[in-house]
Amino acid sequence: MSSPEQDVRSEKSPGPGGLYVTGYNDIRILVVDDNPVDRTLVEGLLSQNNRGNLEVTTASSGEEALRKMVERAPDVVLTDLKMPEMDGLELVERIRDQFPLVPAILMTAFGSEELAIAALQRGAASYVPKRNLAGSLMETLGKVLAAAHHDRQQARLGRCWSQTEFQFVLENDAQLIGAVTAHVQHYLKQFRHLEDSELLRVGIALDEAIRNAMHHGNLELSSALKEAGGDRYFEEATRRRLIAPYQARRVYFTARELGDESHYIVRDEGPGFDVSRIHYDPEDIEQLTRPSGRGLFLIRTFMDEVRFNEHGNEITMIFRRSGGALHARIDENRASGD
Repeated sequence: MSSPEQDVRSEKSPGPGGLYVTGYNDIRILVVDDNPVDRTLVEGLLSQNNRGNLEVTTASSGEEALRKMVERAPDVVLTDLKMPEMDGLELVERIRDQFPLVPAILMTAFGSEELAIAALQRGAASYVPKRNLAGSLMETLGKVLAAAHHDRQQARLGRCWSQTEFQFVLENDAQLIGAVTAHVQHYLKQFRHLEDSELLRVGIALDEAIRNAMHHGNLELSSALKEAGGDRYFEEATRRRLIAPYQARRVYFTARELGDESHYIVRDEGPGFDVSRIHYDPEDIEQLTRPSGRGLFLIRTFMDEVRFNEHGNEITMIFRRSGGALHARIDENRASGD
């Protein structure tokens, strides 16, 4: 599989000059700069490299640029960094929010490298120093457009997505818990676009559920050991992991991603418990300071729905993503940008 960098120039390229990127027939470029001299300079460089496939539009301000993007979204935006009213940093953020698959490239004057780094952190795809536009503009455009084409294809594939399911069978080793939760969080961030706050909620709930299944379910450790303090609880966990009947028991973790819902099922092979004894009071925050019941309190707080099977050795947690409307709008923008 070729990388975006390898796709910058197609077999149609006639040689030096020009801009040919796999996935594009015509390339729409929006140039944003309040200085008419600089706009003319950039237009001139693009004209020199135009082999009939570049459509260049200009805007003298961030506000004008956004209006033109609404009328017809470009494939890439070249914007000055320092502009009155809406500067390049704010424009990058607005583009990122309203047109998430349209990359923005900053054109920076000498001495503004720190601002350029800040722009990259806020969502800019790349930047080129104005003093070196002639030497690096076309190469940067090619690389950014190739990467953007890859992102668009991934977005199209995402719209074809129906559901995902994966399963893990875990030994009673607490070090595996972080690996499993990180795997789920990575999937949710990359493919379902969860915010960091939502990822944190999911991670904490899964950690508590799997840890409870290992320690209280399979190893049958009493919360009283933890409440007593010291290392006895963890020493006993280490001891029981290596002896029968605890050693052979496993934790079964299933994750199902369904539209705007995530279903997580954790089952252990322990004797279970009496689920009728469970009491949950969302107002009783003192549960956070007590070793016993703290995990279940966090799970119920961070998950939208929690239920147990009748044997008390399986918990099902349902998490409903909060950004459904936002994600629908992003998908719509992505579709229009294909």
